[in-house]
Amino acid sequence: MIVSFSVSNFRSFSSEETLSFVASNRPGSHDEHAVPIPDSKEKVLRTVVLYGANGAGKSNLFKALHYLKSVAVKPRGKNSGTGRKPFLFAEPPGGPSTFDLQFIAADKLYRFGCKVDDDRILEEWLFQVLGNRQRLLYERTTDENGKVAVDASGLKDAGEKLLALATVGGPQNQSFLATVNATLEPSDFGSELAHVLPWFTASLVLVGPNAPYLGLGHLLDSDTDFLSFAGTYLKSASTGVDHLEVTKKEISKDEASKLLPDGVVSKVLRNLAEDENGVPLRLGDGRELLVEHKGDDHFYLMDVQAAHEHKTGEIVRLELSEESDGTRRLLNLISALHNPQSAYVYFIDEIDRSLHPMLVKEFLGFFLKSRGCAFCQIIVTTHESNLLDQDLLRRDEIWFAEKDQTGATRLYSLLDFKVRNDRDIRKGYLQGRFGAVPFLAGLERLLPGSERQE
Repeated sequence: MIVSFSVSNFRSFSSEETLSFVASNRPGSHDEHAVPIPDSKEKVLRTVVLYGANGAGKSNLFKALHYLKSVAVKPRGKNSGTGRKPFLFAEPPGGPSTFDLQFIAADKLYRFGCKVDDDRILEEWLFQVLGNRQRLLYERTTDENGKVAVDASGLKDAGEKLLALATVGGPQNQSFLATVNATLEPSDFGSELAHVLPWFTASLVLVGPNAPYLGLGHLLDSDTDFLSFAGTYLKSASTGVDHLEVTKKEISKDEASKLLPDGVVSKVLRNLAEDENGVPLRLGDGRELLVEHKGDDHFYLMDVQAAHEHKTGEIVRLELSEESDGTRRLLNLISALHNPQSAYVYFIDEIDRSLHPMLVKEFLGFFLKSRGCAFCQIIVTTHESNLLDQDLLRRDEIWFAEKDQTGATRLYSLLDFKVRNDRDIRKGYLQGRFGAVPFLAGLERLLPGSERQE
């Protein structure tokens, strides 16, 4: 779970802004929406909903976390720089971008962050947070000449390979964490990084407005409980879908190679571990190609179909590409509701994209009422005002993004306002009481027959 995320000098963020998931101690309802933070007397919220006008910076917070995830786990080319996007309206321009993330993994609270410019990662750190103190796990710096130094004194149990890698440091534009991930086997990570790296690679799930769920066919095929759950949820949501069906057909390497650009299959096979549970690749027609290497190379064509029941009782099967945008969007999000044993974090940008307001509210309500995974977390950005309901959300779960006069995004919570428990916060928001709404002025001048001011 994420406890806090801070960012500065990135896209529309200028000075440091922080989105905090620490639950307020103010008396209120929905105590079950918060769970204890390890080694702390405080609690962390299971959900946060972020509002703001178009262009206010909600999606830029999503992109900032997406960028930090890529810094943490992905290697970079030698001369490719860091790929950061600084705030362009700064006076004077320039300066490093900073990111700082506190998160819970394996019942421990960690703090990972970095300071970067266009060419190099200037600083990088990983701590374990223990109440009011922090235990350094490693710290990395890059000097003006591009020399990387890593103090990994807190990772002494990791073994010789990781400590040897720390003496080398790695490329100046690549994080030490990504260097470890790309260079070593998981058995060489040591106990701490064995918690941290899987959290970034697997537990932190970022879902963009138009992002398909990569590996959906493989997941539905390998997990019959999820297949049943997803079909039942779609049926209950009045999408017209009765259930889902998955077909899995083995094909030859030559057939697989014809479905993808040249060299893709060979590249996947080179990077595929013997015991890895297959790599799904999305095809242009919406199907998936699953590549496995278990003794021999195997290739499977995965196809998901939505079964509709005709009034005569006959089942009519449609490809997912023939379903509505809303049905496909809902299917791409359903996995966030079905992880009873795993502590996943889902950050969904524009959750209301293509979905009816009632479905959005029911989706979030279902998650909050589900006790199967108390340590799962959902963060969403939205314009959907129907979620502004104190019967659904706590006040500290509602956040706003708004730009100031310099064009920089500011983040603030509903807790910054005095709001009674019985107040209609939706009405107050639409009336502009909390900000974070579009300011519309002068549109009448564009109507036919109106006088235009010169």
